[in-house]
Amino acid sequence: MKKNAGELGLKLFLRIFEIAPSAQNLFSFLKDSDVPLDQNPKLKPHAITVFVMVGESAVQLRKSGKITLKDSKLEDLGATHFKYGVVDEHFEVTKYALLETIKEAVPEMWSREMKRAWSVAYDQLKTAIKTEMKPPAS
Repeated sequence: MKKNAGELGLKLFLRIFEIAPSAQNLFSFLKDSDVPLDQNPKLKPHAITVFVMVGESAVQLRKSGKITLKDSKLEDLGATHFKYGVVDEHFEVTKYALLETIKEAVPEMWSREMKRAWSVAYDQLKTAIKTEMKPPAS
């Protein structure tokens, strides 16, 4: 799936916006844009980053039993999510969209165990980000 991260990441975000159109308001580069979502020059790079990060989290969890991101990266992610007002519902929509995107990408491999593994990886990443969701230190 990593080699198709661009396509899958974009599908993930298009699905998120299909489920929760108001989520587009969380992305400054989508506000006031007349460009179709699937052609927005900033959405695909963002989508790739998110999809790869979740995939790497799944690999780390499988190998070591935990997700390891640099503290500075987690602080940045937490601060960004806080700044844009991300709430629990956004994380849940993203999780659902992620699982559906992966299921469509590898239907022959999809199983209860695979769904659980991706769910656990996403949940651990989400928890790590939420821990850092606080106002910037002044």
